[in-house]
Amino acid sequence: MTNPSPTQGTLFIITAASGTGKTSLVKELLATTKNLVVSVSHTTRPPRRGEIDGEHYYFTNRDEFVRLVGEGEFLEHAQVFGNYYGTSKTAVNDLLSAGMDVILEIDWQGALQVKKLISHAVMIFILPPSRKALRERLINRNQDATKVIETRLAGAVREMQEYVNFDYVVINDDFDVALFEMKSIITAYRLAIDRQTARHEKLISQLLAN
Repeated sequence: MTNPSPTQGTLFIITAASGTGKTSLVKELLATTKNLVVSVSHTTRPPRRGEIDGEHYYFTNRDEFVRLVGEGEFLEHAQVFGNYYGTSKTAVNDLLSAGMDVILEIDWQGALQVKKLISHAVMIFILPPSRKALRERLINRNQDATKVIETRLAGAVREMQEYVNFDYVVINDDFDVALFEMKSIITAYRLAIDRQTARHEKLISQLLAN
């Protein structure tokens, strides 16, 4: 794929093992950062308490999901803990073309699929400060049965091994520090010379005029 226009938004892929605090970080990142949106994924898993269709996920059944896969509607899709997840290709491309920076909050399998299609995507992996902290966060979430928690913990080490395929790693020990580091990554990309030149073309021309 060719390099994107400097006026096009940047795609940020954010991945972490379950319970690392990714969702809370992304929520605060969106609330405190302008011109940044999250792409809402499709999933076949049932909604958790408090989740709203179309806001947290597009909840769909397996047959409908398979149909969308067959029609090429997903930028990526993967099976995680027995459920399917997918990202709408059209929705992401429309947002990027409009100049919006877009976050994909997806698992490592989906992240690597997207990277093959969009090589300039920026990949961020969030790690917990320890396995003990990860277990405590999953338990304190009080959303899953004990058996599900143990399954997620067993898969967490395998997931975390994939950090080597990402561009940046953020350790979520102190929430505010991790949030600052994620904002710094986004800010750095926004200040790249090609984007600043396109954004401030008139100003730069005036400054450099003879």
